[in-house]
Amino acid sequence: MPTIAIIGAGPGLGLALARRFGAEGFDVALIARNATTLDGLVAQLAAEGVTAARFAADVLDRPALRSALAAARERFGAIDVLEYSPADASAGPLAPVDIRATTTQNVQPQIEYYLYGAMTATDEVLPEMLATGAGALFFTTGAGSVYPVPRYGNVTVGAAALRNWALNVGTSLADSGVFVAHVAIALMIADEQPSFGGPFLPARDIAERYWELYADRSTNELIVTTPER
Repeated sequence: MPTIAIIGAGPGLGLALARRFGAEGFDVALIARNATTLDGLVAQLAAEGVTAARFAADVLDRPALRSALAAARERFGAIDVLEYSPADASAGPLAPVDIRATTTQNVQPQIEYYLYGAMTATDEVLPEMLATGAGALFFTTGAGSVYPVPRYGNVTVGAAALRNWALNVGTSLADSGVFVAHVAIALMIADEQPSFGGPFLPARDIAERYWELYADRSTNELIVTTPER
């Protein structure tokens, strides 16, 4: 069975991705901080016939993240797809600040969260992918990695750094058999129209786009901006 590791897994997009890839025969390794939440997701997936297991780790704790991925490999074998999408954070050192209030102190945690976490995860799984000449790496951010969103100034710096790094890695691996893509979700993930308006898509529909991207590998970047595409 192929395996997908979802870093930042939660009840929204993470669960939808687990279901979509699970429907194609993938085993699922769920990685996030909250073990209790992950246990619930594993139970939901099991009830739907998807084999999944949880591996608790914080992306800011690089040794723990490496250990979680190593444990996932021990449980399922080689990781064929890595999806990195740390949850939005709104408090503490990761709280968003306006671009005019950004400092080295409030930008550095975002770099740690988005870029260094992704680099750590990639370093743990990429060597085996290169050895086999197959695999896929997905890196997920929000609209601010591509478009100006000044009120999330420090967040967008970290997300844009991840986007730049991911696209460069994708270019460097173009002939390796390992597919790399950046996905920017520039709308609300919701099952119905948010009260404040704006474009939205259910998580299952966004997960379908990941599967299409994985299957056809036609582009290294997907920007989800409208329900149509």
